[in-house]
Amino acid sequence: MQLKNLADEVALLLPDDLLWTDEHSWSPTVASSSYLITGALLIQSATRLAGRPITLVGAPDMAWVTRSTVEQLRLWAAVALTDSTGRFLLTLVDGRAFTVAFRHTETAIDAEPVLGFPARADTDFYRLTLRFLEL
Repeated sequence: MQLKNLADEVALLLPDDLLWTDEHSWSPTVASSSYLITGALLIQSATRLAGRPITLVGAPDMAWVTRSTVEQLRLWAAVALTDSTGRFLLTLVDGRAFTVAFRHTETAIDAEPVLGFPARADTDFYRLTLRFLEL
């Protein structure tokens, strides 16, 4: 799996065993319904053009990343989304690719030290959760 910063073409390898936990819990169709003054039901429906959440989660015993990887992700997540920054190409192990941004409506990155106490070396391992939004 790979995450490439589209602003500078720098790529970061991510573990292939990160799980996309919300892959099938999003629908491209959105609808609202209301009753008119006459009592008739009005249903409005449309197709979403963007906004699919992509949450990648590492299981407790797999998909560990180094502290240096977490720091790179944090630096990227700190950049605001504009026309030319904050956009990334996420390529999954099966070849599917998505243009994404970090999902700042929630915590974009959760990283927990594998050993249970603060890691200090760049080679120390973390369990990772990444939250993206498809653009």
